[in-house]
Amino acid sequence: MIRIIAAVEEYLPRILEIERGSIAPPWTHGALLREIYNEDSFFAVATGEDENQIIGFIILRRISDEGELLQIAVDPAARRRGAADALMSAAAGYSKENALRSVFLEVRRSNEAATALYSKHGFADVRVRKDYYSSPVEDAVVMVWRQGSSSTPFSK
Repeated sequence: MIRIIAAVEEYLPRILEIERGSIAPPWTHGALLREIYNEDSFFAVATGEDENQIIGFIILRRISDEGELLQIAVDPAARRRGAADALMSAAAGYSKENALRSVFLEVRRSNEAATALYSKHGFADVRVRKDYYSSPVEDAVVMVWRQGSSSTPFSK
């Protein structure tokens, strides 16, 4: 069973490990720490059977009545078991509780798995940002979920 709980500072070593295996370029320890203590951020982790086993995380920042999904990552060894869906659902709950009208994100054009996850949860392409990413250089697809575009946040 997957549980979603709030991220705390003690989880940062494991979060950094997952991030470095999933996201390029990765954030710094300090940047992640700031998000844990940012009152406008939803920063949660997914745990596996063992509550001390962190298998993924998500960061969504609220800006007025909008949100930006900054990061979501699942340990490669724990993928395809529902952790990403559980993290997205938790972020959807946060968005609903905070009356967010829309949530934006950027995704690497080549990241088909992430694009499929976001589409499954009601996000749609809105534009491309040329050469947005480095390491390697790649375009970003900007996607958005808007309140009222689906029956519940982040789901079709």
